[in-house]
Amino acid sequence: VLLSALAPWIAPHGQNEIDLFNIKASPSREYLLGTDALGRDVFSRLLYGGRMSLAIGVAAALICAVVGILFGAIAGYYGGWVDGAIMRFVDLMLAFPSIFLLLIIAAMFEGISAWGVIFFLGLFSWMWLTRIIRGEFLSLKKREFVEAARSIGTPDGQIIRRHLLPNVVGVIVVTFTLDVALFMLAEAGLSFLGFGVPPGIPTWGNMLSESRTDYLSDPLLAVIPGIALT
Repeated sequence: VLLSALAPWIAPHGQNEIDLFNIKASPSREYLLGTDALGRDVFSRLLYGGRMSLAIGVAAALICAVVGILFGAIAGYYGGWVDGAIMRFVDLMLAFPSIFLLLIIAAMFEGISAWGVIFFLGLFSWMWLTRIIRGEFLSLKKREFVEAARSIGTPDGQIIRRHLLPNVVGVIVVTFTLDVALFMLAEAGLSFLGFGVPPGIPTWGNMLSESRTDYLSDPLLAVIPGIALT
């Protein structure tokens, strides 16, 4: 994370800087991890690609967390028909594999931008967090401190924010960190299939995708971003 954050100061070359005299060059002092089929420095692209891969993972996880917490809190706190309606909608969303929906959307729009990848990854992945938050709220809302808050007329929104959400922070943090990793892998999968971030923006996923034609003759082009993702 630190190396990627400092990429503009650490990377010896630009992310799309081309050296036509050093195409598929072996690792050297100038090119620490060699160059790709267009003569671009693999080490520099790895650092810049990490920035985008991590940004996609974190941003999509934030969208997932906001939507999942909102629906989970409402369903768990109010229960009844509200809970039933939200959970049936969650079941409906879970019935459709998100990766296929993303592929369909990408094909319809003939590719999607980095922001599009972030938005759609977050939009189709909040359901599990909703279920987790709902379960926690169903248990917590019966506790004495919640009943005490209700008895003195505390508004529902304040009870949710000040009394219930702080008790599920641990669950949210764990789920968020796992989602970051899952979204980074999802982006890599989309890029590998040719529907991810546009090729001009390096990510570990499209670095893997670009290595497909050369991985037998130059396996480092696939191994390096693969190790980074792992």
